[in-house]
Amino acid sequence: MKNLLADRPLSFLVKKNQEPRSAEEREAILANPGFGVNFTDHMVDICWSEQGGWHRPRVQPYGPIALDPAAAVLHYAQEVFEGLKAFRHEDGSIWCFRPEANGARLQRSATRMALPELPVNEFVNSLKQLIAVDGDWVPSAPETSLYLRPFMFAKEAFLGVRAAKKVNYYVIASPAGAYFAGGVAPVSIWVSTQFTRAGKGGTGAAKTGGNYASSLVAQQEASAQGCAQVLFLDAEEGKYIEELGGMNVVLVKKDGTLVTPQSESILEGITRDSVLQLAEDRGHKVERRRVTLEEWREGVASGDITEVFACGTAAVITPIALLKGEGFEIGSADAPAGELTMSLREELTDIQYGRREDKHGWMMRLDA
Repeated sequence: MKNLLADRPLSFLVKKNQEPRSAEEREAILANPGFGVNFTDHMVDICWSEQGGWHRPRVQPYGPIALDPAAAVLHYAQEVFEGLKAFRHEDGSIWCFRPEANGARLQRSATRMALPELPVNEFVNSLKQLIAVDGDWVPSAPETSLYLRPFMFAKEAFLGVRAAKKVNYYVIASPAGAYFAGGVAPVSIWVSTQFTRAGKGGTGAAKTGGNYASSLVAQQEASAQGCAQVLFLDAEEGKYIEELGGMNVVLVKKDGTLVTPQSESILEGITRDSVLQLAEDRGHKVERRRVTLEEWREGVASGDITEVFACGTAAVITPIALLKGEGFEIGSADAPAGELTMSLREELTDIQYGRREDKHGWMMRLDA
């Protein structure tokens, strides 16, 4: 569903929070922000209706959202979301990494879930509007950021299996501390053979909450096995690796080739694609193709696979030391982080924080 008013730019109304956190309260939170537990003083809210298109854009005080008990999202899970970060550079300016890519992915997710497409320029504008009032919430300590969570859901009150005719789009923000407070540490991953994340023709390529809800029981299984994350296999044959509960996977071969799984049920990772581009810039070969669990096992055993890492918005790049499954292990829990893995992580984070030249024009200033 296209925006009926795509040619008319949205004009935001700003309603300031009359009881914002004090500077002292805010600084105390920024000193130890955690992840996704504290939120800024304001949020973005834009309405959509079948007749009126996108309308009533506003920045308003952060707070509860009123929902009718018959709101479609509560019964039919018609919703999508995104996740990206705002970074404070050394000169105090505030920047975002590839927000247009997130906006385009939100459109693809929305199309899959029969929701309206928010124009990418309005997606970016919504981030700028929120930063204009809550820019002080962007932390400045090393490896910290302001996590931005745009999301959209069916708000129309009705019971019936059809696409909703009333939808709301919101953006909330949460200061985020360093993902690895004690330094980047390789993790152990559990392979789920009982549960799958998504199947052919399903919603795997959409960033929608149901995909994550279905992964939680497998994540509990992983935690019980002492693992940080769960790896899913394909639903049809159960032999091809797909992705983790919230991150993409990349294998590094002895000859420097980077291999990442390709499937229509995998979410297209913006961090993953950026990392692979940086590797290609260095002359590394990149392969996007189906990858079997057996290839991973044999590659590690023979020494042909020398490094494995996961990548996503939250942690950027996480080295994988050990893959565990029912009756087998691949790798070693005490294996160090790979040299290329850490080098690519450093390069990408340097670009994000303004410490290195942004040759691809990925960064966008939000406070100007």
